[in-house]
Amino acid sequence: MSERVIPLVDQRLQALAATLPSQPIEANGLLSDRLARPLHDLRISVTDRCNFRCNYCMPKEVFNKDYAYLPHSDLLNFEEITRLAKVFVAHGVRKIRLTGGEPLLRKNLEILVDQLANIQTPDGTPLDLTLTTNGSLLARKAKALKDAGLNRVTVSLDGLDDTIFRAMNDVDFPVSEVLDGIAAAKDAGLGLDAQGRLTGLKINMVVKRRTNINQILPMARHFRGSGITLRFIEYMDVGATNGWCMDDVLPSSDVIQHIQQEFPLVALEASAAGETAQRWGYANGAGQFDPCLGEVGVISSVTQAFCRDCNRARLSTEGKLYLCLFATQGYDLRSLMRQSNVSDTDMASAIGHIWQGRDDRYSELRASLPADSTSAARRVEMSYIGG
Repeated sequence: MSERVIPLVDQRLQALAATLPSQPIEANGLLSDRLARPLHDLRISVTDRCNFRCNYCMPKEVFNKDYAYLPHSDLLNFEEITRLAKVFVAHGVRKIRLTGGEPLLRKNLEILVDQLANIQTPDGTPLDLTLTTNGSLLARKAKALKDAGLNRVTVSLDGLDDTIFRAMNDVDFPVSEVLDGIAAAKDAGLGLDAQGRLTGLKINMVVKRRTNINQILPMARHFRGSGITLRFIEYMDVGATNGWCMDDVLPSSDVIQHIQQEFPLVALEASAAGETAQRWGYANGAGQFDPCLGEVGVISSVTQAFCRDCNRARLSTEGKLYLCLFATQGYDLRSLMRQSNVSDTDMASAIGHIWQGRDDRYSELRASLPADSTSAARRVEMSYIGG
């Protein structure tokens, strides 16, 4: 069993400067990085705080009562987030996901949702506005979020067995309250498409060997036929605090084998370019995908890297731009934006310049990196920029 590593560098306290390039970069929706990957998806962390202490994300040994969270004065306000979001949309972003920490801890979050929902894309296509949450506050927030313009929601749920779930969140939070939140989201209409079909309500389960493998089939049974898509995520080496080792990773191929012990599955096509999840549909008696039974997905960022199609940028809660979930540095957009003479056109040039220099593909390179690489001690924490 590997020992937990305490982070040696606090990524929140350092960043590269975001600068204006010598030649302006127009926000025309055609931006691409060094590997010809477009910018399509923006994940915005609205808080670095969470009320859970899941050991794969915010272990209690590190994020304890003495841990210094960012002061509220350091956070981007809603108007600043919206201003930056508009610039990203002009560059081609069509999906915005609100994350944390736990985003529902951010006071009056529905005000931000309303502001983001009113952003117009250049071609008039509505933004895909979604949120990832641990579900603990969703029962009381779901209707307000839907009314404000939130389209979809993803809930993190690592098992149905209450003992296992309480142990994994490490704050003794009952699974029943998360299930109540999921029901409230469904009742509020979160995840309904234009035809009234439930297609955008998803559950994410992080699978950790020796911890919750026995929850794979119960989760599949519970959500099969519900209209809710269940996705299984390989345990990842994000940040430096979760004591990650490869022995704890259950490959997604094994997850699919577990499910197929009871339910036949058929492979489905990706729903969109850059999709992180491999889709599998439940089969009927004829061996064909039955939409009424629904589907599952697996996210295999450890065993089957999808870096080549990654079109996601991440904005931290105090305005640092990260180009990869496994990044070791970010770019300080807040300082540049708060200069009185910097226009939205200037911000577009700065963001475009950063993205054009992007060549991140950590998951593809993971196996070739030295085992004692110091980069792990420098990587940004998932709780800070969201998953």
